[in-house]
Amino acid sequence: MKMIRRELLYLAGAAAALPYVPTIAWAQTQTAPKLTQILRKDLESQGETVQETIVSVVDFAPGTAAPWHKHPGAQELLHVFEGSLVVEIEGAAVTRLNAGEAGIIAADLVHLARNESTSASVKALVVHSRAARDKPLVVVVKN
Repeated sequence: MKMIRRELLYLAGAAAALPYVPTIAWAQTQTAPKLTQILRKDLESQGETVQETIVSVVDFAPGTAAPWHKHPGAQELLHVFEGSLVVEIEGAAVTRLNAGEAGIIAADLVHLARNESTSASVKALVVHSRAARDKPLVVVVKN
C-alpha cells in the first residue's frame, strides 16, 4: 500500500509540473549551444605546423547562438549535418550553411554562429586545427 501511495505522489507531482514544461523547455533553449568533443589529438609527422586537432559535435537548439569569439592560432572547419546555421565573421558578409555544407573560418577572426530557427535544431561537426596548444582554444570577445 505504501508503494501505491508513493507512486500516486510522484504522478501528482508530475501532473502539477506539466503546465510548466513548455516554459522550462523555452528557458533551456536560450542557453549556449552544446559542444561535445569527440577527438583531441596531437598530430604526428606534420612538422609541428599544426600541433593539435580538436573534433567536436555542436548542437544548437532552436534560437541559440554562440557568442562573438575567436580562436587564437586555430582555424575552424564547420560542417552542418542537420538544419541551417548562420555564420557571421566580423567585417565580412553573413553566410548560411545548410545541411551538407561546410565552411572554414581562418584563425584569429572574430565570429559567431547561430540557429535562427524557432523550431528546428542544428547539428554540426566542428574541427579546430591549431598551431599552438599553449594558447586558449576559444576567447569570447563580446556578447
